[in-house]
Amino acid sequence: MNNIEPVICGLKLTHDGTVAVLRGNELIFSIEMEKIGNNARFSAIDDLTQISKLLNDYGIKLSDVNHFVIDGWAGLSDSWIDTFYKGEKLRLQVGNYREKHLKQNILQSKKNSGLLLEPDFSADYSSFMHVTGHLASAYCTSPFASSEEDSYVLVWDGGMFPRLYHYHYEQHEVSNLGPLFMITGNFYQLFASYFEPFNQTNPDHLEDLSIAGKVMAFIAKGQPREALIEQFESIVKNHLELSLNFPHSFVQRFKSNDDGQFSNEDILASMHVFLQRKLLDGLGKQLVRHSFKTHNICLTGGCALNIKWNSAIRNSGLFSNVWVHPFPNDSGSALGAACAKLMEVSAHRSIRWNVYQGPTVSRTKIGENWHQYSGDATQLAELLAKVQKPVVIIDGPAELGPRALGSRSILAPAHSPEMKDILNRIKNREPYRPVAPICLEEDAPAIFDPGSADPYMLFDHQVRKDWIERIPAVIHLDGTARLQTVGKHDNPFLYELLREYKKITSVPVLCNTSANYSGKGFFPDVRSVMEWGMVNYIWSNGQIYIKEGFQHHFETLSPTKDLVGSE
Repeated sequence: MNNIEPVICGLKLTHDGTVAVLRGNELIFSIEMEKIGNNARFSAIDDLTQISKLLNDYGIKLSDVNHFVIDGWAGLSDSWIDTFYKGEKLRLQVGNYREKHLKQNILQSKKNSGLLLEPDFSADYSSFMHVTGHLASAYCTSPFASSEEDSYVLVWDGGMFPRLYHYHYEQHEVSNLGPLFMITGNFYQLFASYFEPFNQTNPDHLEDLSIAGKVMAFIAKGQPREALIEQFESIVKNHLELSLNFPHSFVQRFKSNDDGQFSNEDILASMHVFLQRKLLDGLGKQLVRHSFKTHNICLTGGCALNIKWNSAIRNSGLFSNVWVHPFPNDSGSALGAACAKLMEVSAHRSIRWNVYQGPTVSRTKIGENWHQYSGDATQLAELLAKVQKPVVIIDGPAELGPRALGSRSILAPAHSPEMKDILNRIKNREPYRPVAPICLEEDAPAIFDPGSADPYMLFDHQVRKDWIERIPAVIHLDGTARLQTVGKHDNPFLYELLREYKKITSVPVLCNTSANYSGKGFFPDVRSVMEWGMVNYIWSNGQIYIKEGFQHHFETLSPTKDLVGSE
């Protein structure tokens, strides 16, 4: 190894397409295709020309990159990705989806050539397994890596069984402890897709990646039933088949014995608990079988977006420290591939990063019927308290991963129970879907249980009784909340906004939901919000935008000169 800090470009070419760049162990950016130009959720990189454009936007030449690395994909022997360069089809060989046996070294890359990025630039590249990217993104962003500690890593992604690994820091080795049980991560959504309201009559829609999050919210309408859980266990015990068809055959066996006694809500709630129990039981057995001297675990893969399972693991007592990074699904795979390469070519095991390193706000002309004012956190807090209406925040670089964390968010007062319905209506979402609370970190323990620091909305919290009537808009049907805490160093503007709002209202909590068109990534610019037309107030980069007819609400906030025009 040499002392030159490498520039590494990680690529996720398939769904959740992303370009991520590390310079040494510092993240420069990680940009998902869905967050550019109001692209559809889960967009792939559909043409390789997009890569050089993004690099150029950050002043990085193709020749500056020391290593291009592509996330692995489907297949256990030969894996290929079909992509395009200027509309011409290009086939690239990549790493496998996962390892074929427990002794296989998942930290080993494959070397290839032919990554065409410009007419006169075809790059050599390497590729790791898809599972490796998940493991590397989780560990390298964790506090355990920064502290040079070992850690377990649980990877449970859509097409794989939940797989437990142990990362040895000093040896830079991964011990593969094998699967906890033989059910793939996409089972959750595929099972639900056979039941209303998620029933998919079109087979092409069975892989709808948005279903899992909706199911996690919907199950609060039901109750887990032991009779159903026993029936699920019996089917797995007596009819398990290790194939991608198992979720479908499982449903067929279940439905053949279903007497209609239980509601769809109860069936799905029971399935959730069934999988949660298998997860905890499998972890417990593996820890007994492999007694490594660590109490740390990283959770990653798409299933690590399930806040209830994350909380169950944290509350189980099996581990002292549980880390879930904000992009555990495939939106973190490009960064994971880059991290794996960094560990291969340097001594670095941890990276320097923050969650706000996505695309910056695009510059656009504002709409004709909008007024623009200079504004700060104090004025925005006063506006929220005064008008009691939603305000869209489009500020600085976007968040990494699927959660809106105050940079591409809709914020609103939480004291009215109608606010959840208002936000779900303007977002075109189902009425049972929850709205998340955003809260000052120091106040969270008094309002939520446990109320511990949760800056990325990845755990479950119960709302304390004294606050139920004070913040009803952010309470889910089961009394829980998907909390985001904000400390003074997490996001200084949000922290100041919540402090100022608390001074006015005595409430350090606001509603927070993502700012986007239905089915698309976060709004990339102010103009998109204006064209969406569902709110009257926008805050972006020190400017407050107010729709024609509502600017009188700003008069008492001492605004500076009206600056109608382009940003």
